[in-house]
Amino acid sequence: MPEPSTEQIRELLDTLYRVDSGRILATLIRLLGDFDLAEEAMHEAFAAALSLWPRSGVPGNPRPWLISTARFKAIDTLRRRARFDASQDELVRYLEAQWSSAERSNKNEEDSLEGQYLEDDRLRLDFYLLSSVASAGRARCAHLA
Repeated sequence: MPEPSTEQIRELLDTLYRVDSGRILATLIRLLGDFDLAEEAMHEAFAAALSLWPRSGVPGNPRPWLISTARFKAIDTLRRRARFDASQDELVRYLEAQWSSAERSNKNEEDSLEGQYLEDDRLRLDFYLLSSVASAGRARCAHLA
């Protein structure tokens, strides 16, 4: 029996989708417990069939093949999500550590600057007092003269 052409496989998948996609989706929802994940996995399985079947041939039982492929696609998706979530947690910890380090550094700089401003304020007060005393002294000297 000759291998079906790409166009024949496309027509077969179109027919399978129209006739069996509801049952395939229902089975996947039961297996996965997540409607969106099941629907996404089913579509990925049909896309995989469209690219694989012209090279490897149509399996003897296309519907179970699609269900199995979709289930594996969903498992892959869940693993990617878990890895992504773990990397997000790691990123959050890293950013929090960087943030607290920067806050400590800023606090030390603020303390240093606060001390510097305090010194500047004392210096200004000293100059003010000295200039007041000096002007008062000059006024006394002028008064005595």
